[in-house]
Amino acid sequence: MSYVDCQEAAELILHGQVIAYPTEAVYGLGCDPLNYDAVMQLLNIKGRSISKGLILIASDFDQLKPFIQDLTDEQLAPAIESWPGPFTWVIPANANTPHWLTGDHQSIAVRVTNHPIAKELCARSNSALVSTSANIDGQQPAISATECHEKCPGIKYVVSGNVDKNSQPTSITDLLSGDKIRL
Repeated sequence: MSYVDCQEAAELILHGQVIAYPTEAVYGLGCDPLNYDAVMQLLNIKGRSISKGLILIASDFDQLKPFIQDLTDEQLAPAIESWPGPFTWVIPANANTPHWLTGDHQSIAVRVTNHPIAKELCARSNSALVSTSANIDGQQPAISATECHEKCPGIKYVVSGNVDKNSQPTSITDLLSGDKIRL
């Protein structure tokens, strides 16, 4: 496992690598969402089924637009008003959004992050990033850089930084129905 800074991590992402990085409440695993091989590597490291779908994070809403359907300003208002911040919204996916991101769903979970490192990674990568907790599927997630090796033995690159240890994983809400998926 190698520790890298945000610039190195962004370059690794652009070259198809998977990295671990701090998010609002836990460490996340991330990669280029449009790189099939990188996403498959991430799912393999995590032991997660492709059918579940993945969350995308972004430094701004524009990075998410290619992945979601065009909706009215009124429909988007709850998400836009909550961002940036620890709120993940499930939004109907654009027809061109790859199945390896949506899984068995017609929607995709997205968030505009306010975590400084996660936000910088998205900005330096000039793209939204896959964001799933750094752990083997179903296990407790890593909350520090040093835990990433223990919780996710297949990860090679880690950006060191702090998570808010008082925070819970972000809430997940269906944008159109208002149904809470995770509190």
